Amino acid sequence: VVELRVGLHCDECIKKILKAIKKIEDIETYNVDTKLNKVIVTGNVTNDEVIRVLQKIGKQATTWESD
Repeated sequence: VVELRVGLHCDECIKKILKAIKKIEDIETYNVDTKLNKVIVTGNVTNDEVIRVLQKIGKQATTWESD
């Protein structure tokens, strides 16, 4: 399970993020928590893979633990 903190400002941002995450191979489920600015991805993926995909679309993502 990958949990990342991502700036979710508007519906367009969320749509972009979901579209990008969908393209990652080996994911089982993904979810966005708009209240917590949190993206949750389950499957055979690493934090780095998801962060890289989000950075490609211009989103800053950090691991949930690094507070």
